[in-house]
Amino acid sequence: MPGNPTLATLAADLDTGRTTARKLVEECLARIADPGGEGARAFIHVDKDAAISAADAMDHLRKAHAAPSPYAGIPVSIKDLFDIKGQVTRAGSRALDDSAPAEADAPVVTRLRRAGFIVIGRTNMTEFAYSGIGINPHYGTPKSVFNRSVGHVPGGSSSGAAVSVADRMAYGALGTDTGGSCRIPAAYNGIVGYKPTQARVPLEGGVPLSSSLDSFGPLARSVGCCAVLDAVLADEAVQPLRPRPIKGMRLAVPTTIALDDLDEEVAKTFERALETLSRQGALIERIELPEFHDVGVMNSKGGFAAAESYAWHRYLLTSKGGVYDPRVRVRILRGEAISAADYIDIVNARRSFIARTEQRIAPYDALVLPTTANAPPRIADLVADDKLFATENLRALRNCTLINMLDGCAISLPAHAEGEMPVGLMLAAAGGSDRRIFELAAGMEDIIRV
Repeated sequence: MPGNPTLATLAADLDTGRTTARKLVEECLARIADPGGEGARAFIHVDKDAAISAADAMDHLRKAHAAPSPYAGIPVSIKDLFDIKGQVTRAGSRALDDSAPAEADAPVVTRLRRAGFIVIGRTNMTEFAYSGIGINPHYGTPKSVFNRSVGHVPGGSSSGAAVSVADRMAYGALGTDTGGSCRIPAAYNGIVGYKPTQARVPLEGGVPLSSSLDSFGPLARSVGCCAVLDAVLADEAVQPLRPRPIKGMRLAVPTTIALDDLDEEVAKTFERALETLSRQGALIERIELPEFHDVGVMNSKGGFAAAESYAWHRYLLTSKGGVYDPRVRVRILRGEAISAADYIDIVNARRSFIARTEQRIAPYDALVLPTTANAPPRIADLVADDKLFATENLRALRNCTLINMLDGCAISLPAHAEGEMPVGLMLAAAGGSDRRIFELAAGMEDIIRV
């Protein structure tokens, strides 16, 4: 089996008998249990017995030529934000410890199971999904794959999801993305993360952060893996992914906000990727996108995330506020000061922002920009310094948030060379362009790291 198997290679190995679902599950469980690894911090709960039973069932079905899909038997992880029948959904918090177990799987979990994917466990996350950094004071913080002897943040909020894939504790992960929570941890761990158009995937059965901005998406090893998982999550047939030729791609680099204050490693890696794409025949234009300035205005009081999360948390904060991560609690409490009139202003401003931005970017196949302004900071630096944490959190979220406010779709691809600090390159477009983004990304994913 190759060192970095994809869903396609795993499906082929299962089909030919080179491996079994039982073997895949046991290998993932062994990596999770490795005391020298990140499993204890990447996972909040491991479904060991259920995963082994499901693996055996999928192996029997495959022998009977009755496997529900080519991917039946492949282990995936589920972010702790989603309901799994019989389990308590804690959302990375201690405030929900005494909640009743879920009575049913979230629809997205049901769809993964229906395709035969095996739930290996629930992954760690930023408490209530409210940061792009990934530090969790309740369950520990898994380290990014980069330079583990030092310890860099994994990105958030789907921190454990990304680490589970990067460390082959799962071969795909279900995450959420409200302001980059699939794409940021993917960028910080050298994997692929996808934020779909919001309406593609049902939001029921997940603890909300912002009903206006939340979307549920996959993290995985490759573009093709994410395309498969996205189709399953959207309840669509899995179609062969045809990479678009780089020659003739029309790509726009927004010079407004998206390129400000980049870490040296990010700027260098991003420009190198652009040069590579240009040499291969991509038509790259740097454009001003003045509409991006509107996002800061809409978020000046906390925006949708503060207003909508406060509406959900206000009673829980009264009874359990003392057990929240203080950095999460203070961000949620910003919503208390947002009036109904303020909220309506944001709704109207966003509607105008989407219309004007979609018109400006219509001539291009995609926007291309760094996924994050920063490379993954050191965990120790951010744990000790609230001001630095706030600064780096905003730098992590900034570019991704632009696309959530657009209700667009976007993918983060690893753009760094082997051994370098992980840096993500983001392709993004208006909502409904999901298939095009996957085709563009598939055309360039093996090129931009050379």
